[in-house]
Amino acid sequence: MQNIIIFFLFATALFAFLFRLSAKSRKKKFIEELPGDYKILLLQNVMFYQKLSEPYKLQFEERVQHFLSSVRITGVGTEVEDIDRVLIGASAIIPIFAFPDWEYINLHEILLYPETFNEQFEQTGNDRPVMGMIGSGALNHVMILSKHALREGFSNKTDKNNTALHEFVHLIDKTDGDTDGIPEVFLQHRYILPWVEMMRKNIKDIMQDRSDINPYGATNQAEFFAVVSEYFFERPDLMQRKHPELYNMLEAIFKKDEVDNS
Repeated sequence: MQNIIIFFLFATALFAFLFRLSAKSRKKKFIEELPGDYKILLLQNVMFYQKLSEPYKLQFEERVQHFLSSVRITGVGTEVEDIDRVLIGASAIIPIFAFPDWEYINLHEILLYPETFNEQFEQTGNDRPVMGMIGSGALNHVMILSKHALREGFSNKTDKNNTALHEFVHLIDKTDGDTDGIPEVFLQHRYILPWVEMMRKNIKDIMQDRSDINPYGATNQAEFFAVVSEYFFERPDLMQRKHPELYNMLEAIFKKDEVDNS
């Protein structure tokens, strides 16, 4: 009798496990199947995606769709169109693509404004310098983006700027508790001191007008990390030529070489 009970319990547990596994598989397939028109938009607008091998393109598509299924995107005074969703999803995945298990646990919603805004989130008036920001306080776990800046970040192929990518790098930086330009979740311990020294040196060069890095990167270490990450993903060849040491360090942080050499 005892053997029968043990067998029954084992069979029940096995069935429950297989059911959960099957349900998880079905859910994963549903979440990760990117609509065909979204794939076309990726191919037309996202250079990072264009350069991926076919297997990696599929992974990128799956992760974009998973992100879009997990984070709300809300238009504030503007409509959220397919191109906006695709570009936001791509911006989220590009810096974390080499980290397949990464999730933005500190982001629940993205508010999309039509144009720039000020630090009080006002969309009118002349003083509206903000193109994107990470919320705090009542807006914790919220990102705010300008639709115009979002699209400009992908349409301009010659600059080194991408507002949405900039803000997602801030989120990565913030994951360890401090937005300080030191992404401890990605950066191996032995690289931390060399990275800090490299940031200080480059910020000094920017302030002395001896660098082509966006001057906004000299604001502080957090902004420097976000600004040079834009440069790294937008114009990698140019950065490798002009700032080889900085390029190599960012490659170590984002593990981009693992993707490029696959």
